[in-house]
Amino acid sequence: MAQTYELKATSRERVGKGSARALRRDKKIPAVIYGGNKDPLPIALDAKETTLTLHAGGFMTKLATIDVDGKKELVLARDYQLDPVRDSLVHVDFLRVSAKTRLAVDVPVHFINDEQSPGIKRGGVLNVVRHTVELECPATEIPESITVDLAGVDLNGSVHISHVNLPANVTPTITDRDFTIATVAAPAGLKEELKAEGEEEAGDAE
Repeated sequence: MAQTYELKATSRERVGKGSARALRRDKKIPAVIYGGNKDPLPIALDAKETTLTLHAGGFMTKLATIDVDGKKELVLARDYQLDPVRDSLVHVDFLRVSAKTRLAVDVPVHFINDEQSPGIKRGGVLNVVRHTVELECPATEIPESITVDLAGVDLNGSVHISHVNLPANVTPTITDRDFTIATVAAPAGLKEELKAEGEEEAGDAE
């Protein structure tokens, strides 16, 4: 089972901009629960509790149980909006899910063993091409992250999705190519040194 969190909510009869502004003045956040072959359910969440949950990490990849007036809904956050000026949370969309639900989720990438990368040891720079990878997986088995092992990656080397051990039932949504997640690039100064070394070796060979 994926990691979860729980939020308490109340159902709301009124919707619209005026109702949303009134909720925010009352330190509540308007939200909606949709999907699951049921009608959308407008709800109101506690602003402080929901904001703390958002900033705790994994808000979009952890299952949530929302207690709406005593009735519990299993959901996954699919979208949220922030105030463009204050950067405060102003709305959340939740999708109803079950053990049978499969969906696409952006999962963060974590890197390990950089100290065992020959390229980084020689002064190379890790160039992250994808900080997240979109995966298709069961809603109850969303990985918290995927791990990329940098051990053995040399200068100008790259790590592709095929190098990552994904959990069972989890597949990348991009299937037509072995896409790159990161490379180890040589900085400008080191490139010149390597070029000079190559020219020197070529001269010695002659």
